[in-house]
Amino acid sequence: MARSKGPASKGRRVILWLGALTVILILLVTAGTNFWGASWAPKLALDLEGGTQMILAPKVEGNSGSVNDDQLNQAVAIIRQRVDGSGVAEAQISTSGQNLVVSLPGTPTTEQRDLIRASANMTFRPVITSAQGTATPANQMPTDDQLPKPTAAPTNASDPNWVDGTLYKQFLAFDCTMEAPTNPDPTKPTYGCEPGTGMKYIMGPVEVKGQDIATSSYGLQQSSQGASTNKWVVNLAFNSTGAEQFKTVTTRLFGFYQANPSDPKAQFAIVLDGKIVSAPSAQAVITDGKSQISGNFTEASAKALSDQLKFGALPISFEIQSEEQVSATLGTQQLEMGLLAGVIGLLLVVVYSLFQYRMLGLVTVASLVVAGVLTYLAIILLGWSQNYRLSLAGVAGLIVAIGQTADSFIVYFERIRDELREGRGLVAAVENGWTRAKRTVLASKAVNLLAAVVLYFVAVGNVRGFAFTLGLTAVADLIVVFMFTHPMLQLLATRRFFAEGHRFSGLSPERLGVVPFYRGAGRLREGAARPKGTVKAKNAGALAEAERRQTIAERRFAEAQRNRGVDPDASDDDGDQATEQTGGRTTVAASKESK
Repeated sequence: MARSKGPASKGRRVILWLGALTVILILLVTAGTNFWGASWAPKLALDLEGGTQMILAPKVEGNSGSVNDDQLNQAVAIIRQRVDGSGVAEAQISTSGQNLVVSLPGTPTTEQRDLIRASANMTFRPVITSAQGTATPANQMPTDDQLPKPTAAPTNASDPNWVDGTLYKQFLAFDCTMEAPTNPDPTKPTYGCEPGTGMKYIMGPVEVKGQDIATSSYGLQQSSQGASTNKWVVNLAFNSTGAEQFKTVTTRLFGFYQANPSDPKAQFAIVLDGKIVSAPSAQAVITDGKSQISGNFTEASAKALSDQLKFGALPISFEIQSEEQVSATLGTQQLEMGLLAGVIGLLLVVVYSLFQYRMLGLVTVASLVVAGVLTYLAIILLGWSQNYRLSLAGVAGLIVAIGQTADSFIVYFERIRDELREGRGLVAAVENGWTRAKRTVLASKAVNLLAAVVLYFVAVGNVRGFAFTLGLTAVADLIVVFMFTHPMLQLLATRRFFAEGHRFSGLSPERLGVVPFYRGAGRLREGAARPKGTVKAKNAGALAEAERRQTIAERRFAEAQRNRGVDPDASDDDGDQATEQTGGRTTVAASKESK
């Protein structure tokens, strides 16, 4: 039979896995720094670094009417969702009169500016006619009698009677390099170009609005056999109202497609803020309200469009009225004070650990260092990949986490001490103590994570930064306790300094109140009988603690000894102590010599 590996061997293997994980994280940060513009310093939020403040002026559809408070509040909520969805953390969004004030950390990119001000007002218009995207020369323009003239009122949005001579001449003179109407009337026809195709279209009135979109996502298009076509698409799902309207539209357009697949009236244009995104043909009747937007998308452009639609269409669009750089609201002094508070808290934890646990406290210090390294690397990676920024509230979350992390080690150490007081050897005490302590640690961290998740989703602004770092450090704490603290104690349990209870090890029998004193792996010190009568004052506390922690069997034995007139805490001159190991527990039996 193969010999099973001991706890020390398992602990060594787990620590090696943790080392490999740390090396991988360091390599990722190094690669990001060298090739993708990452940095070894964490990104800071608006309150610590400063950033850009933009004032957005509302643009009402049709340039008429005024903006009410409900529209502004809805716009604030949607823009905050968009900003957070794009990875810009700790943004501040508020209203000032009828304007919106958006403050972003750092310098926002062009995509972020477009995401903030775009109304994402997507509409679906049926195509009436099409032509090449070049402008018709003036000498080739049709005469007035050749221009289309409506003969009756339009019966549906695909009816050619929507097109009159004026619209048709504008359409012919339009070139795809020109700017199409950016704010067309949804109840009237308009024109525009489809990017990447060189085609321009006259479109009928809006039949389906973007407000009826329930959700959107992006991904690679799948063929009917389930294979990827390497084309990026945006997937749309409509609510019940939009699904019914879309079914009506695709039913009519599919009829045109069946009659002539090249008929432009079989197409419907997907229009975003007056610009055609795609103009696919309706090759089926869509009854479930689920559709795809296909076109010349890259992964980035498909994600940008999906994000704009995912968080809903703004009730109004905005223009950037002014933009200026703002300084940090708190600055480096507050950051230094926060870091100083963290250092003081860390030092207090270290001093307490060394005072209470002697050399065993060094395991606490090493565990805190490992947890700090993992947390720091995670913050850097999140800043690089998700644009996460550390605010002063986030720093406060890290400071609070120092005490919570130390709690896990204290629970574990005290469980080990309890096992030693019950007479077990150090190797067994480490394993049994871990079995009992990990349930407590898991329950504690589950509560911390639950509180952090709830706080993150119900709060806004800086409070979310506090909740995020609180949850992140809870995860790091679990990793460290399971992959460093416990394996390290498995290794130390085999070292003589700790196994024999050196007085500076933190596991000294005198300090733990182990009576009779254990030696090494739970063995009694032969001849270590206590003197008769009173106990030395320095051991009185230890004896009292030991008696309080006696098992039922030990208490019954002590009571039987007292009934026989024998002091259980004293050794008789005519007798000695016999020890016995039963089931891993050391028991003491008094025996007398026959005279």
